[in-house]
Amino acid sequence: MSQSMSQMISQVMRQEQRLTPQLIQSMDILQLPLIALEQKINEELEQNPVLEYEPIQAKPADSPPAGVDTPDTANTPDNADSQPDTNDPIDTLESIIDRGRFGGDNFDYRPRASSRTGEADPKLEAMANTAARSQSLQEYLLEQWRFVDASPDAKRAGEAIVNFIEDDGYLRTNFDVIAESIRPVVDRSVLEQSLHLVQKMDPPGVSARDLPECLQLQLQALYPREQLAVQIVRSYLTDVAKKRLPVIVKATGATIEQVKGAVGVISRLQMRPGSALLSRPVARIVPDVLVDYDEEAEEYKVQLARGNNPRLRLSPYYIEMYRQNGSDRATRDFLRKKIEAARAIQDAIEYRRQRLLQVAKTVVERQRAFFDYGPEHLKILRMCDLAAEFGCDPSTISRTVDDKYMQTPRGIFALRYFFTGGTETDQGDAVSWDAVKARVQQMVETEGKNKPLADDQLAKMLQKEGINISRRTIAKYRSQLNIPSARQRREF
Repeated sequence: MSQSMSQMISQVMRQEQRLTPQLIQSMDILQLPLIALEQKINEELEQNPVLEYEPIQAKPADSPPAGVDTPDTANTPDNADSQPDTNDPIDTLESIIDRGRFGGDNFDYRPRASSRTGEADPKLEAMANTAARSQSLQEYLLEQWRFVDASPDAKRAGEAIVNFIEDDGYLRTNFDVIAESIRPVVDRSVLEQSLHLVQKMDPPGVSARDLPECLQLQLQALYPREQLAVQIVRSYLTDVAKKRLPVIVKATGATIEQVKGAVGVISRLQMRPGSALLSRPVARIVPDVLVDYDEEAEEYKVQLARGNNPRLRLSPYYIEMYRQNGSDRATRDFLRKKIEAARAIQDAIEYRRQRLLQVAKTVVERQRAFFDYGPEHLKILRMCDLAAEFGCDPSTISRTVDDKYMQTPRGIFALRYFFTGGTETDQGDAVSWDAVKARVQQMVETEGKNKPLADDQLAKMLQKEGINISRRTIAKYRSQLNIPSARQRREF
């Protein structure tokens, strides 16, 4: 029996979705918060000579004379309503990119605004405003160690100890490991002597090997007369953590007031003495969205903060150079790529502006009860539902709200905060999980401090309000809110 093999050419039609470089760039820019967007724009301005800021327009003839106070517009929001409306404000990137590239013929042949007007260089300003490098804990300790009176061997041992101290102030490395790092070798007794000297330096508690030793060092330096506090630190820290003060009273023979006073002293000590010296940079929050209440219209107005829609343009000088027939082919190819890249970044920024404004307005509309009455009235709002309404993927909504903040009359909130799941009450009302957490927080804040509410009691109270959740869920929410257990919240 023979088998025959043949090759046949056939055509198959199938539909594939491919991301263009422009679309990928748009998604990346969509995800950027305002500060990162400004940094991205500065990078593009450095890399692409065709892209530049629009020049500042001259003041009109009827502008106020010099010396007259005018409103400060440096931090005013972009007026989104001033932009012309289109049939579809969130068009696909492909259709945006396919529109005309180079505009009309009315170009202003002038150099860039920054060089013409003598404005400060943004990079130089950023460097001038950058904080100097903070001093490390090791550097701080070594400065003190230079003035300590000790033998040469003890000085070398002390330097080795300081180099092994961790950022939180603890010395967790074994003595044998420290001794092996010292050349020439020093006696162990010298190493122990150096440790005691290091432990007397600032901050109190530094180079301790565990928490009890850390607290004892601080008590010796700051509260040398608090012997009951020292006794509690040595033997009863677990009871302090679990608020078992009567156990400490019975074991020490002190009164409840004396024990409470000693525990109060201990609570003022540093659990991580080195962390107090570390000036870690605090993340700067700059809201992308501004929400204000219009009392006349009785509604909330949504605007994007200034900076979300930078005034960028294509350089007229390079556009004219591209159009000149005398330009060589290499120059024209270079300019064509730069022009396309500049137009793509403009389109991506505009896409980000429109999408962010659309999502922000929808959030304010759906969460009106939150803005009127507070966190307990947050409604269920899911990204997948919003994506289906807008005709996009949920990941697009996620990128839109990622690392963005909204400034509201109730404070500054992460835009992602307003998206939450939830449950229904017995009356059929939808309640978000964050609203339930807020209610738990409120009940704990108003409880009796000498008889705090247990998790099962909190669950029963919520059930009376029509919210049926288990004790285990209450415990999870309490942990997320950093609320201690009922035993730990009890005050004597």
